[in-house]
Amino acid sequence: MALNNLEIGQYKNLTATANIKNISGALAGFYISNTTAGTIQFYDDAGTGTTTPITGLITPSVGWNSLPVGFANGLYAVIGGALNITVVYL
Repeated sequence: MALNNLEIGQYKNLTATANIKNISGALAGFYISNTTAGTIQFYDDAGTGTTTPITGLITPSVGWNSLPVGFANGLYAVIGGALNITVVYL
């Protein structure tokens, strides 16, 4: 969605594994506010399935991480370790 020519999306803040969206859409990226050996992996699934990975295992650093990718079924994130992440999606 655009607002005054600025692309914006919805957000969800996570500290544990969660389903982010249960229908098709697009991932814009994610912001890591803090982490201690945290990892994340994104899957294309409306529930809690891990058979269709969007990414491999990511060990992110603090800051913005652009990841412009579409998903057909939904967006599910598996978090390991200590991680505070805000996922931005459409």
